Amino acid sequence: MSPPDPARHGMSPAVVVLLLTLLLGIQPITTDLYLPALPTLQRELGASMSATQLTLSALIICFGSAQLVLGPLADRFGRRPVLLAGLSVYTLASIAAALAPSIEALIGWRALQGAGMAAAVTCARSIVRDLFAPQEGARVMSRALSGLGVIAMASPIVGGIAVQWLNWHAALLAVAIFGAAALAIVAWRYEETAPARNPRAMQLAALAGNWRSVLANPTFRAWTLLSGFAYGALFFLLAGTSFVYIGLLGTSKVGYGAIMFTQSFAYFAGTFWCRRLLQRHGLRGAVQRGAWLTLAGAVSMAGFALAGLHSVWAVMLPSWLFCIGHGVHQPCGQPAPSGPSPRRPAPPPRCRVSG
Repeated sequence: MSPPDPARHGMSPAVVVLLLTLLLGIQPITTDLYLPALPTLQRELGASMSATQLTLSALIICFGSAQLVLGPLADRFGRRPVLLAGLSVYTLASIAAALAPSIEALIGWRALQGAGMAAAVTCARSIVRDLFAPQEGARVMSRALSGLGVIAMASPIVGGIAVQWLNWHAALLAVAIFGAAALAIVAWRYEETAPARNPRAMQLAALAGNWRSVLANPTFRAWTLLSGFAYGALFFLLAGTSFVYIGLLGTSKVGYGAIMFTQSFAYFAGTFWCRRLLQRHGLRGAVQRGAWLTLAGAVSMAGFALAGLHSVWAVMLPSWLFCIGHGVHQPCGQPAPSGPSPRRPAPPPRCRVSG
């Protein structure tokens, strides 16, 4: 059975990019929008800083681990049912998180949110793999991640305004609204892209064999380490900045949202730069140049802190460099690991996007 033709099913390249933007954009919505609320919910729920940060850690841990199950499920039953189920779980968990009466309940619902978020992001990457060869997939991903950059820019500002004028519950409720909107659009416009169902996808022996072949592939290991370390550094940046800017440097919640807007804009600029780098230097050349900015941002932030320069600019300027580099790493690092493997050749492109 050959892969479906997106155009024949009403999924033009623009629709594919829109769907990818929504599915990938659920990640910054879930993390960035509630960041201005962290100090407030810590105070109102009487929680420690470590317990408050666990609301983000539990989300990320479940997000990562759930992909090990949801990927095979999407191969077994198709992308569409996994997307619909995952986004439904995400939306319901988001509503429950907004109504959480304690930090323990909030941590639990955020963990379930992470599992639902994993369905969206895993299937988005699978859709890219279904429709595009790796080099073209990187270009498509850069467009989708530019849209994600817009979502990421708006998220902390919306969150800061919601917390400043309403409360932290309103910020988390906005996350639920986005999840419901994504669910509705996927149900309305998404057509199945999986080339065929794999009845053996959930068998333990088949899973173990696939994991072994994937882990044995040096291309997969290299690109996965790139994305993993880049995202890990971003996680530390997100988990601590609200307490640094608001708690230590005295920034208002709306002001913190504006600072996060500038960081997201830097990431947005990085995704555009990524497109030019891909055209001129290919995948390897693009990430090599992005890596220098990532390193410069991390080293300069550490250097300013060790030198005793405790100001908004000493944190914000290095974070801009890091986020520009991250805007290169993410479009390149996400589709590249799903390229040719020892046991699965790359498919021919099914949907072309110019530019």
